[in-house]
Amino acid sequence: MDLSPDQIIYWQHGWFKINATLVFTWLIMAGLTLGSMLITGRLSGTHQRSRWQNLLEIIVTSIVEQIEEVGLHQIKQQPLQYLGFLGTLFLFVATSALCTIFPGFEPPTGSLSTTTALALSVFVVVPYFGITQQGVAAYLVSYAKPTWIMLPFNLISEVSRTLALAVRLFGNMMSGAMILAILLSITPLIFPIVMTLLGLLTGMVQAYIFSILAAVYIAAATHGRIKAKPKPEPELVLTK
Repeated sequence: MDLSPDQIIYWQHGWFKINATLVFTWLIMAGLTLGSMLITGRLSGTHQRSRWQNLLEIIVTSIVEQIEEVGLHQIKQQPLQYLGFLGTLFLFVATSALCTIFPGFEPPTGSLSTTTALALSVFVVVPYFGITQQGVAAYLVSYAKPTWIMLPFNLISEVSRTLALAVRLFGNMMSGAMILAILLSITPLIFPIVMTLLGLLTGMVQAYIFSILAAVYIAAATHGRIKAKPKPEPELVLTK
């Protein structure tokens, strides 16, 4: 029994290896790219739309609404600025979970290397958006707020939450695959099918949690410039 798709080697030459993690990661990326090209290649602005376009609009609208609820909506077009990154995170993790219904498929999110890469992408993008919104000086000063004593703790939190993102996603995805493999070997077919459906639900939940946490971190990094507009004071109207 393989604990990780990293252990499944398809081809090796010296130190260079092509394992299941690499293969299925590129298959998912190719599938998402090809699917987006096919769906967006024939978009319609009329009321007559294809089912794929309706599905795409539902997914995009749902992601935008979630981004707005996190707090990235005060500036005009703000959610769309983060849609590409957060939407890609969600779709990649969700597709990795959904594809487990195919025999022989090993979800790349069951590898610590993949989840670490996803967490590191969040680690890089958060300060990028923070600097974009606040500027370099204002963003760096935010690490010393509310007092400079918090500087080391804020720096440690940046590293610890990245590690937590990677380990949380890896642990949940790997445990589901391991439980299913054990059940298939010791129980009849019906019960593992039920567990597979439960694993799909767990994978979707993990995709949602991972993308929402990334959005929360981005919102925390950009909050310095995002301020709610003050409500105008009501005008006093004098009447006779």
